[in-house]
Amino acid sequence: MPASPDAPHLLVGLGNPEPRYARNRHNLGFRVVDALGAQIGADWARKFDGELGQAVIAGEKVLLLKPMTFMNRSGDSVAPTARFFKVPPSRVWVAHDELDLDFGRVQLKQGGGTAGHNGLKSIAASLGSKDFGRLRLGIGRPPAGLDPADYVLSDFTKSEEPEVAAEVEVAAAALTALVAEGIQKAMNQHNRREPS
Repeated sequence: MPASPDAPHLLVGLGNPEPRYARNRHNLGFRVVDALGAQIGADWARKFDGELGQAVIAGEKVLLLKPMTFMNRSGDSVAPTARFFKVPPSRVWVAHDELDLDFGRVQLKQGGGTAGHNGLKSIAASLGSKDFGRLRLGIGRPPAGLDPADYVLSDFTKSEEPEVAAEVEVAAAALTALVAEGIQKAMNQHNRREPS
């Protein structure tokens, strides 16, 4: 079913609540949505087991969501939000950390699998669809001998933080372009090797 032209865009950032997780690799999605919310002046409230921001980009209504359910239950926040605001999966975009993408790289992708990511699995199950969009945020593979589960729950190092900041800036710009100009133009502009 085609999306209603009046349906808002639901831009979700994935992460874990609690301050001890704030600088984790797994919380990169939260950081992107926080940055975008600051840029567009989102009004935030605690709703649907998450932090929900509302704003407008290029005349389009935008919802920003940070599920506060912990990563593996992200869908428990995303699906009720989407249902309440009548947002179809095609207008849901999820910013998440990605092991299989080089650190610093950003990639928009419509639909696809979950690649073992517990947040994406939960959202797909709760929405009953894998047709939502992904904003893949590259964190790279862990060093030899380090378990991926431990790696994603580790903090970025001090030396990595400047590149993290650049990646967050590119990712926020990609979401803005997605809403303002459509998926194809946004992909052409932002699916590239390096953040600028």
